[in-house]
Amino acid sequence: MLDQLSDRLGAIFARLTGRGRLSEDDVNNAMREVRIALLEADVSLGAAKGFVARVKEAAIGANILESLTPGQTIVKIVHDELIALLGGGSGRLTFSDAPPSVIMLVGLQGSGKTTQAGKLALRLKEQGRRTLLVAADVYRPAAIAQLQTLGKQIDAPVYEAGQGDAVTIARDGVAEARRLGISTVIVDTAGRLQIDAQLMGELERIKAAISPKEILLVADAMTGQEATNVAKGFHQSLGITGVILTKLDGDTRGGAALSIFEATGAPVKFVGVGEKLSALEVFHPDRLASRILGMGDVLSLIERTQGVYSQEQSKELESKLLKQQFTLDDFLEQLRSVKKMGSMGELLKMVPGLSRALPKNFEIPEKEMNRVEAIICSMTARERSYPDILNGSRRKRIALGSGTAVSDVNQLIKKFADMKQMMKQFGGGKRGRSRIPAGLAR
Repeated sequence: MLDQLSDRLGAIFARLTGRGRLSEDDVNNAMREVRIALLEADVSLGAAKGFVARVKEAAIGANILESLTPGQTIVKIVHDELIALLGGGSGRLTFSDAPPSVIMLVGLQGSGKTTQAGKLALRLKEQGRRTLLVAADVYRPAAIAQLQTLGKQIDAPVYEAGQGDAVTIARDGVAEARRLGISTVIVDTAGRLQIDAQLMGELERIKAAISPKEILLVADAMTGQEATNVAKGFHQSLGITGVILTKLDGDTRGGAALSIFEATGAPVKFVGVGEKLSALEVFHPDRLASRILGMGDVLSLIERTQGVYSQEQSKELESKLLKQQFTLDDFLEQLRSVKKMGSMGELLKMVPGLSRALPKNFEIPEKEMNRVEAIICSMTARERSYPDILNGSRRKRIALGSGTAVSDVNQLIKKFADMKQMMKQFGGGKRGRSRIPAGLAR
């Protein structure tokens, strides 16, 4: 997401930061390029013009032309204004003082409302909030079945009454949650191919019947500026309180994320970053602004890591690394954990400095990671613990068992040996070096 914008802004600011002094023309030319870059990223014209105007006003107020580091000052101003354009602080969900708290999901057909209902319910479950899913999309029979399937996967109850009246179903679902003592209700509503009076009329009646604490629009980031227009339409009729932006992991220019708050005042609260039910993240404007400007996103990287590593696992791994007891079994476990965290290219771009250093569209193909996993799984327990015993015949057997070539096995073993050598240097030499027990190499 927004890689093209990030590259364009990076090139613009690299020219500015390389100069000792800036003229007013330098600033004006740079801001003209910034506006073009925003428009090419599918940011709405109004949002782009407003952003550039605010940056120029702040730059003049900061007297950057007299600054010793004018380029860096502009980058700081742009960073702050990007955060404001994206909605400021993180948009957190608001819950009712008296349960249940009702969350109403709205959006066009095909935007992914039903899937996002399941993802949001799972996220709330992880926070200790039990959620009832209400199937109020009565026009698409598959939506009811899909919601029931998602409910089973995440162990969340689903209220459905077939293809009856959507308003009645929504109202009865909230009443059922109150009766069962469930703290949160997510109502999955119907969509249309486009905004029309019939759709909005029904949604307005549902809103009046259930008094939702949150009305979240599910919008498809792939639709670009159209997502902003959709947000405007829903906001005018319903007064949306936030947005879930989906498909930000796809091939999208990302302008919707930079335009919706400017157009509606409703912040993006969550972003969908994959197909898995766990692939829903809180939207942090400051982190996305840092990533757009190539500053990395260490906090998001840490949060993803914490999702797959416990503190005890981290300490155990650190101990093994320092004592030179890191085996291919440990390597396999780390590989599988990294795969759970998402795209390797995306993870590396969260590291400050690497986003600019990595080649464009850098990615480690999943098939390469699968090949490594297959090779290690084709080894015996002894071979994974003591790779020094891997002679020619053993390597040939492993290649045959994993469906790879002997050269692939040799390459993996060499890389693992190089990695252990590097860890040995960081870990203080030969301390704790593991030896092959007598007779094991036979």
